[in-house]
Amino acid sequence: MIKSHLGTEAIAAIERKMQNRRIGGVRSRAGTEIELKSPESRTTDRRKVERRKLIDPTTCERDYSQDEVEFMKAMDDYKRKNGRMFPTWSEVLEVVRSLGYEKQAKEKSA
Repeated sequence: MIKSHLGTEAIAAIERKMQNRRIGGVRSRAGTEIELKSPESRTTDRRKVERRKLIDPTTCERDYSQDEVEFMKAMDDYKRKNGRMFPTWSEVLEVVRSLGYEKQAKEKSA
């Protein structure tokens, strides 16, 4: 029925469009034909990337030293007071110095 209402040029154009769709079949690009994979095979071909799970040391079940607990509390206070979820290293150094830590001078070797 369709062929009787459409001319041969229109039918050829429709067939080319159907052939070029990603649903399946062969797709042509610059004279070369590329066979398309089905969506199912595309997902199985992808490599599964194993992502490292980040572990927050403050939630681990372990006994912290007094210094570690003091540092974690100081960092938490700093983040809350300054609205900084992820402080920069300069800010971390600022917190460490506020706890009284200082860089020691290197001893000269003889």
